[in-house]
Amino acid sequence: MKCPFCGFDDSKVTDSRPSDEKIRRRRECMKCKGRFTTYEVVEIPLLMVEKRDGTYETFDRSKLIKGIFTAIKKRPVTIGQVSEIADYIENYYANQLKTVAPSREIGEIVLEKLREIDPVSYIRFASVYKDFTDIKSFVAAISEFEQGGNL
Repeated sequence: MKCPFCGFDDSKVTDSRPSDEKIRRRRECMKCKGRFTTYEVVEIPLLMVEKRDGTYETFDRSKLIKGIFTAIKKRPVTIGQVSEIADYIENYYANQLKTVAPSREIGEIVLEKLREIDPVSYIRFASVYKDFTDIKSFVAAISEFEQGGNL
């Protein structure tokens, strides 16, 4: 880390503490003894979503949350639970160092998480995600849910 006062390349960390979603570090220049503060943040790779039609778009957390909120409307699912689902998806791909996620895979993860939280929200999300076109599709999905299977 270059000293902002003299430009020397070496400094030592005198104090380190978390600050919001960053780490605040107090440094001291080894040459001029000047003190300065730096902030360290984790760089999250840009996640691209591969859509069903083969096109790509950047992952949009708010779009995911909006889709989940549509499914949980008037259901006993908290904002915290929805945020946990979005966090899980972001962390899942970041931890695997993947930069491309198929929308199908993201949908499956959301379904898996909603299945654990609320059956009605699960069916609602599945109806849009799986593009149910008739009553038979709904009945089949509910039957599979009751038997513990996947859609």
